[in-house]
Formats: sequence, C-alpha cells, structure tokens
Amino acid sequence: MTASEAAPRHLVFMGVSGSGKSTVGRAVQERLGWEFAEGDDFHPPENVAKMREGIALADADRWGWLESLAAWTAERDARGEPTIITCSALRRAYRDVLRRGGEGTFFVHSTGDKHMLLERMSARDHFMPPSLLESQLDTLEPLQPDEHGMDIDPALPVDRLAAMVLARLDLP
Repeated sequence: MTASEAAPRHLVFMGVSGSGKSTVGRAVQERLGWEFAEGDDFHPPENVAKMREGIALADADRWGWLESLAAWTAERDARGEPTIITCSALRRAYRDVLRRGGEGTFFVHSTGDKHMLLERMSARDHFMPPSLLESQLDTLEPLQPDEHGMDIDPALPVDRLAAMVLARLDLP
C-alpha cells in the first residue's frame, strides 16, 4: 500500500451501470459515516433524458457533470471532510477531473461480467437502459497501475466487498 492509499480522504466507487458501485459505496459509507453523494443525482436533466432514450452520452455531456462532482468533493475537502461518491468514471480523463476534488482520492472499480451486469440492469428501475451497457463497456478504461485504486468483484456479498475495501485502506 502506498502512502496515498494509507490515508484516503475521498473514495470513488466506479464502474459501468449495474456493477453495484452504489450498493457497495453505501455499505462502506454506513461503516465510516463519511458524506455520500450518488453521482447520478448530479446529472443535468438533459443527460438523464438522453440516457432514458437510449442515447449514449458524449464527452461533451459528461464534463460538466464530472466538474460538479469534483466541486462537491472540493468543498468538503476544504473543510477537511472525507467523502464517498459513486460515478461511472469510465475513462482515465474522467477520473483525472474527479481527482481535482482533493488529495487522497482512491478509486474502487466494481467490475463484473456482461451477463451479470445485463441481468442486474434489467431487474431495476433506473433511467439507464440495458441497451447502453455495450457503449459503457466500449468506453471503459480500467484503472492503471499508477492510479490509486482497486478492483472488486460485484458477484461477492456486499458486506464482504465493504470489508475488503476497508481492509485494503486500513480503515475501521
């Protein structure tokens, strides 16, 4: 574990739709008590409308959304408050924007096989239709070795995943 990982101040649960990032992020939030933000809540209405219609977002649609998440984190960082956010953060460039929110940002990438992801997406009531999963998978750039983060397998029980994240970061 690197020094940056030993004392994270901001956790970003990332991954494509249906990967369980919000569920695991909430489980970790319940244990730590850190302020939590659901990235979907930061999307402007135009983005939500596009996704509902099965239209994949372009980079131009994402930058403002990512900047608003980074600003939310930066406000709390300035007060010394740790945060947890959920955000697809599919590309490294998107993660770079989120890192601007504060030092000590650690990414938890919830992976998963396509079949499981499609099943999960089909079983929930969400504006993101299963038809957009392929475009998300095409866009996804996995975490690189120089990025502070870890991968988790969303097929495992949520409590186990939360415990794995906390153990990796040496958090209670």
